[in-house]
Amino acid sequence: MIASRPRPWKLLLTSALSLSLLITPFSIASAKPKDTGETAYQQVQYLSENIGPRVAGTVAEKNASQYLATQLQVLGLHPTIQNFSYTRKEVTYQSQNVIATKKGKSNKVLIIGAHYDSVSTGKGADDNGSSIGVVLETLKALSKKKTPYTVKVIFFGAEEAGLQGSKYYVSKMTDEEKKNTVGMINLDSLIAGDNMYVYGDQGSQGKLRDFALKIAKKHKIPMSTNPGLNPEYPAGTTGDWSDHSPFKAAGIPYAYFEATNWEIGDLDGYTQTVKHGAIWHTAKDNLTFLEQEFPGRVQTHLKSFTTVLTELVAKADKELQ
Repeated sequence: MIASRPRPWKLLLTSALSLSLLITPFSIASAKPKDTGETAYQQVQYLSENIGPRVAGTVAEKNASQYLATQLQVLGLHPTIQNFSYTRKEVTYQSQNVIATKKGKSNKVLIIGAHYDSVSTGKGADDNGSSIGVVLETLKALSKKKTPYTVKVIFFGAEEAGLQGSKYYVSKMTDEEKKNTVGMINLDSLIAGDNMYVYGDQGSQGKLRDFALKIAKKHKIPMSTNPGLNPEYPAGTTGDWSDHSPFKAAGIPYAYFEATNWEIGDLDGYTQTVKHGAIWHTAKDNLTFLEQEFPGRVQTHLKSFTTVLTELVAKADKELQ
């Protein structure tokens, strides 16, 4: 989630780098959660409490990228680091995307993406440690299963600096790679908002969103989509303020998971909660505050989004054929 909503190549990880990765007390492979969402919670906790704010272009952001590469390796994947630079106010910064591929039954690619950087205020639990946790738990759940499509997971750097990581990734995609990509699933800020949503393209391009809603209904999960109260954002869609946007601009269908509240404030989804307004980009974005002010919400949202994402990835071919 970039700083505000608009209002009306690959470097293979070497053994030397692997040795320099963060030594952590939490291993996604050895964790034995009792319920869906618990592994995701542990990841959110580590990213927000142990690493803390992960500002784009800083050592903390790079440490987070190395930690995520380690977690992907533990899951049996072979992550690569895609370094890039960007310039803001005449200052050049370095950042990186973390990328891994899980071979599926088809060579067609389904991308799952989430940014791992955060702003300096708060600890980035909701925005966007929550999405990283859900993606990692989903990958763990599917680790021994052959998915219908080849899954490419991308943890984007420097989203908060203007979608820099996702823009760079898409800029390096060939026309053939774009044509071979059946969809992009983006996750951003899942545990603070009052309501759980999934968005997508209009018309036939919104199949991933529609299938996600079917899955949620089957599991009796109260997930909906943008109701379209604001004419600038038609029902079912959203704005171009997260990492789905460059893929959408490239003609790749998307689904985008988020927790917020489209029925308050300016009806643009920026005001996440009735009780405390926006959580993202404030000091309130930490687990202690969220669990104190919204008891049970963090766990419920992590479980719900993980359940829907896992089935969506496992059965995406049933809707995208």
